[in-house]
Amino acid sequence: MFGLFKKKTEVEKLQEKYQKLMKEAFDLSKINRSESDSKYAEADDIQKQIDALQNP
Repeated sequence: MFGLFKKKTEVEKLQEKYQKLMKEAFDLSKINRSESDSKYAEADDIQKQIDALQNP
């Protein structure tokens, strides 16, 4: 109940975005490989941002 109004941290937001991009990249890998590669690249950039926030 107390977690109901808890705001997400920047890292949590980035992790959700990373998971979404990885799923999209996986789905696209079956259809369009070049778009899938670009999604993986975006996800990699987000992962680098997460690492930078966690390890200052």
